[in-house]
Amino acid sequence: MAEDGVSVILPVFNDRPALERAIPESVAALAAITDAFEVIVAEDGSTDGSAEFVRAWHEKDPRVRLLHADERLGRGRALNRAIEAARYEVVCYYDVDLATDLAHLPELVGAIRSGADIATGSRLMPDSDIVRSGGREVASRGYNFLVRTILGSRLHDHQCGFKAFRRETILALVPEVQAPHWFWDTEVLVRGQRKGYVVREFPVVWRQGPGTTVRFKDVFSMGSQILGLWWQIHVAKN
Repeated sequence: MAEDGVSVILPVFNDRPALERAIPESVAALAAITDAFEVIVAEDGSTDGSAEFVRAWHEKDPRVRLLHADERLGRGRALNRAIEAARYEVVCYYDVDLATDLAHLPELVGAIRSGADIATGSRLMPDSDIVRSGGREVASRGYNFLVRTILGSRLHDHQCGFKAFRRETILALVPEVQAPHWFWDTEVLVRGQRKGYVVREFPVVWRQGPGTTVRFKDVFSMGSQILGLWWQIHVAKN
C-alpha cells in the first residue's frame, strides 16, 4: 500500500527552461500542502540537458527525482511509467509550463483525499479563466464535443494537463490505457468513467504557454484516436 503523501509528475521533453521555474514552484506549493511529497520529472529522451539539470536538483533536494528514458517513449507511456514509480497515495501530474495556476494544487489534491478517484482541471467550465489563441479555443471545444458525443463522457475538458489520481485506482487502469502520447488524458478519463470511478472536474485559471508542442498533426491524430477508442470499447471486445 502506498504511503500517505503526494507524488507530482512533470512530463518533460526538451523543457530545460521550463524546469528552472517548475521545480522550485512545485516544491514550494507541495510543502504548503503536505510534509510527505516528491516531484518526479519523467524526462523522455531529452537532448537539452534536462536530465542533468534534474540530477543537480536531486543532489540538493532528494524529494526531486529523475525518471530518465534513453529513447523517446511518448508522453502517455512516460506517464504510465512514472505513475508506477510513484511512492505516495495521491499521484498528480501537470504540464511543466505551469499553464494551470498552481494555486489550484490544494483543490486538486483535496479532491482525491475527499473521495474522488480522479480529479481534473477544466478550461471549459463556465467559471474557468483562460487565455489562449482563438484557433486553439475552437479546436479544443470541437474536440471535447466529439469526445462527449462519440465516447459518452460527461466531462467538459479532457485534455487539460492538470490531473490527480488515487494511486491504487489508476494503477488498475494503466494496463488498459494504450495511447502513447497526447490522447492519454482522454483515454484515462473515458475508461475511468466507464468503470464507475468518481471523477471530480473543477474550473481553473489557465494561460497558454509559449512553448506548446501540440501541432496540427497531433490534433488530427487525437480525432482519429477518438474513433479508435470507440472501436476498442464497443466492437473489439465483443
